[in-house]
Amino acid sequence: MKGTAIALEDELGDVLEKAMQQAGITLEALAQRSGVASGKILDAIDYRPDLSSDELRRMAGVLQLNEVGLCALGTGNYPLPSIGALPFCVWPLAMPHGIGVANAFLVGECGSSRAILFDTGAGIEALDAVWPAEIRQLDAVFLTHVEAEHAGGLCEVVARYGVKQAYFPAGTSARCGQPIGEGATLRFERLEVTAYATPGHAAAHNSYLVRAPRAVTGTGLLVSGDLVFAGSAGGAHFSPCQLQTNIRRMLSAVPPATVIAPGHGPLTTVENELRYNPFAA
Repeated sequence: MKGTAIALEDELGDVLEKAMQQAGITLEALAQRSGVASGKILDAIDYRPDLSSDELRRMAGVLQLNEVGLCALGTGNYPLPSIGALPFCVWPLAMPHGIGVANAFLVGECGSSRAILFDTGAGIEALDAVWPAEIRQLDAVFLTHVEAEHAGGLCEVVARYGVKQAYFPAGTSARCGQPIGEGATLRFERLEVTAYATPGHAAAHNSYLVRAPRAVTGTGLLVSGDLVFAGSAGGAHFSPCQLQTNIRRMLSAVPPATVIAPGHGPLTTVENELRYNPFAA
């Protein structure tokens, strides 16, 4: 694994806002049903939390969140796992986006100058600033969703690296690529990429499971885009119901040791998010 640690994408206030949206609950209704003063909830949303563990547990119950994870976020102690060995190399490409980062990922055989790129960031200039010198050729590009900070500069990337295979989620469109849908599996020498349709954040959104089927040891990598983050989830801009359904589906569809490479924030594992993620209740 190459790269440096980065902060969580979301704080307690972000999670509360997303959870209220998903549950269709107003701040006033949350206050009434949880018995927590609306002013205290609003302070938390404004990044000035002063909530007791009991208050966090009561809100978790109303919002149907994992109370252990919500309490961990509320105290600034959300746990992150140690990332175990993978049977390939991963280069997280963290590019500034707002007050956080947007991630792209390169995956390839260790020691090789070739790799597969997942998402393209805001554009070729942003990628250039974090691109590892050892990677000089791309076998393919996969987009999780067509959004400015994840799909910028696709055509420039395709042209620069002579990419013959570039893919985006079925149901949307992008220049210089072709659609790929649920269950499609492509092989690139020792690596295998399987697409999963995971709408919710966007109407057309894919997650990708990367495996090395012939490897004796090591786990897989789930490139989750804006489906699930360490300690949070993507905003349900398209469908709260589908987002929640697909979070649960994907966290149960792959082995617990699978490493999650999210569109924002740090790497984590399926096991860690099943245990702590507020949206994995």
